[in-house]
Amino acid sequence: MPRVGLNQQTVVREAARLADEVGYQQLTLAALASRLGVALPSLYKHVRGADALDQKLSALATGELATEMTTAAVGRAGGDALRAIADAYRGYAHRHPGRYPVTQRVPDPADPEHVEAGERAVGAIFAVLRGYGLTDDDAVDATRALRSALHGFVSLEAAGGFGLPRDVDRSYHQLIAGLDVTFRSWPRVRGIVDQADQP
Repeated sequence: MPRVGLNQQTVVREAARLADEVGYQQLTLAALASRLGVALPSLYKHVRGADALDQKLSALATGELATEMTTAAVGRAGGDALRAIADAYRGYAHRHPGRYPVTQRVPDPADPEHVEAGERAVGAIFAVLRGYGLTDDDAVDATRALRSALHGFVSLEAAGGFGLPRDVDRSYHQLIAGLDVTFRSWPRVRGIVDQADQP
């Protein structure tokens, strides 16, 4: 019989806290069962296995990140909005080092909560990019560029990958300033296609 009061939401939230404490790579069903004070088989009443737990954890973390980025961008536009969501993104990665990695997982189409969280996260970025006049395919390309830059930086930072004697915060701010310039002069897809078609 499962522990009284234990449900899927409780299990996932405790998994998120444990991941932040011990690191995502150290999060196992056995460690989570021990943390919750239940036998390992009891967890399977709430999550089907490690991959199912990862998926639910991703839905939770992606939703949290989406909320923080959306809130940060409210009332801002252009470079100011870009800096706000970039700072929110990095701040979330710093505060939640264990759950941040699963925000990169593609939402499970069979999980409406996960899909909605992913749409809100991308929507927050799309809203900022509209301030640069970027929509449709241009917005998709720019979103991928932004995600790659932010994820690359915070992942290297978390791994201790910056050893040069220069303030890391300053480098991050320069990265965002560079992206601001890039988005203001973004090459439109139509123009690229037209050039490629020329003999």
